[in-house]
Amino acid sequence: MRKTLGRRPPYAVESVDRALQLLQMLRDNGSLRITDASRELGVSVSTAHRLIAMLVYRGFAIQEESRVYVPGPAMGEQPVQPGGGLGFKNVVQPYLERLSAETGETANLMIRVGANVRFLSSVESENILRVGDRRGSVLPARLASGGRALLAELPEAQVRRLYDGELTDGEVDALLGELAQVRRAGFALNSEATETGVHAVGAVVRRGGEDVGAISVSFPSSRLTPALRERVIDALLGVCRDLAAADPA
Repeated sequence: MRKTLGRRPPYAVESVDRALQLLQMLRDNGSLRITDASRELGVSVSTAHRLIAMLVYRGFAIQEESRVYVPGPAMGEQPVQPGGGLGFKNVVQPYLERLSAETGETANLMIRVGANVRFLSSVESENILRVGDRRGSVLPARLASGGRALLAELPEAQVRRLYDGELTDGEVDALLGELAQVRRAGFALNSEATETGVHAVGAVVRRGGEDVGAISVSFPSSRLTPALRERVIDALLGVCRDLAAADPA
């Protein structure tokens, strides 16, 4: 089975890792304050400032007059769509924590960007054998459970445009058939499609009547039982309903 998710190398350089995390924050949030960077990285404000200063120097970040940093020209891409930034992540975080506590497994928040999904946050299971933190990871939407749930909400023509040139007409037809099943069920499954030994269940997060992201629960295949899957599905759908109901819009 092809693995699409990278693993942290044993020789990781901490300062480089932190700088890369800052790039991911800028990319996914669209803007960043020094205090937010300090809190997210778990470092002092002065350390966060030095890291961001290097990103500014290399053109990856720009400081606005409000002292907020935004992606610079070297990023080469637009920030995430409105509603998918740090504020959205902060709103969802308590629900992720609740979901992880209720299921005993790792809960994740992701958004769709084109044909991929980006993981904005994770709450890890406390089990010794568990699926690790997915923050910053990018996976094909058609393989990830949350990505499949988001694709299932798109019009057929939009799905065909997304995969024009990547999949054959027959493969797109098959995908659309699978997405129709996801739409009827209200959730999507990922059975080792993105990583050997990992299963996941995902569902859409709605805010203001819009599909703004997805939440998934990931767990080792060795722990999969019908009872666990049903417990995860019930807890996941409950959290998504509560999130939609709590939306002030």
